[in-house]
Amino acid sequence: MSSFQVEATYENGVLKPVSPLPIQDFTKVFVTVEAPEQAQAVTSDEAERIVRRSQGILRWDGDVETLRRIAEDPEFDWLES
Repeated sequence: MSSFQVEATYENGVLKPVSPLPIQDFTKVFVTVEAPEQAQAVTSDEAERIVRRSQGILRWDGDVETLRRIAEDPEFDWLES
């Protein structure tokens, strides 16, 4: 039996592959689903705790409010990179 991985989207109870599969119609298959971890929203208090705990790791000459905005902005989330 051959195997391969394919990316799919789950929508309305149906897995929809993002590209055609290299198998014949009506072929029975075994499916293993591995969903990516969902990013958890960080509260303002948690962001401040992270910033305070990491104080000194990076040199920062800017103001605290700018640093807070960077820490809380989803654009700079490590999952986005």
